[in-house]
Amino acid sequence: MRIYWMLASVMSLWLLMSGSGQAAEVAIYARSNTQFDQRNEYPVKLLEMALRNSGADITLESSKEIIPQGRAMNLVLHNEGVHVLWAMTSEEREIELLPIKVPIYKGLIGWRLCIVHPDNADRLAGITSLAELRGVVFVQGHDWPDLEILRSNQLMVESVSNYQAMFKMIGARHVDAFPRAVIEIWPEVEAHDNLQVDSHLLIRYPAAVYYFVNRQNKPLHDAISAGLNTSIANGDFERLFNAFYSDAINRAQLEHRKIIDLKNPLLPTDTPIDNLSLWYR
Repeated sequence: MRIYWMLASVMSLWLLMSGSGQAAEVAIYARSNTQFDQRNEYPVKLLEMALRNSGADITLESSKEIIPQGRAMNLVLHNEGVHVLWAMTSEEREIELLPIKVPIYKGLIGWRLCIVHPDNADRLAGITSLAELRGVVFVQGHDWPDLEILRSNQLMVESVSNYQAMFKMIGARHVDAFPRAVIEIWPEVEAHDNLQVDSHLLIRYPAAVYYFVNRQNKPLHDAISAGLNTSIANGDFERLFNAFYSDAINRAQLEHRKIIDLKNPLLPTDTPIDNLSLWYR
């Protein structure tokens, strides 16, 4: 059945591309404003792999300028020079844009460790429940979905618009902790030698980062979808994921951490949570 579905997807994609005449030969993605290039290397390589495995004649290119995520979404929405982006999903985003419902980080974007000040290294040590976690002051980006997720769980969160300001707030001990995904935290903390990763907690909530395209760009959507599913079936996805993130996962020592689960009110009800092959376990 999986092989049949893959063949049907490829045939459908070929018909769409050959019949509509609207398929873009070049798909432009938005360069991120983060300084940590490796945070962008994986989604770009995965997207290149998906397009290659789809068989579609689509070349991936970066935008010439750095484009913040909010503006990138607007450009994709209005089909103004950016064709694809990756972002955490929400009901609102899935209404405005067309998602490819394969969580590219296997859900680990919602598995959060905390950056703390060394003098605050044991701030989270005795916390064993969500109720106790509500006494901690966190920081998040003002337009990040995580801000709403944390606040919806009645956690105390300061919000700022500047990415580097969040590290400065931890360094100045204006807040207690800066939650970051297991797969992104290590290069960030290594770039700030006055900070460290808390060794006690794993804060976890269901979350998915998808590729998104304009709702009218079905050929690109179908190419990425078919290519990702082919990459999962032939093992390419897993190999690329492990090459980038197995060290980070091992370094996190998840088995020694107290896990506190949060609810994610932004998660669409039709998120494929039950498809265990798509998620890290």
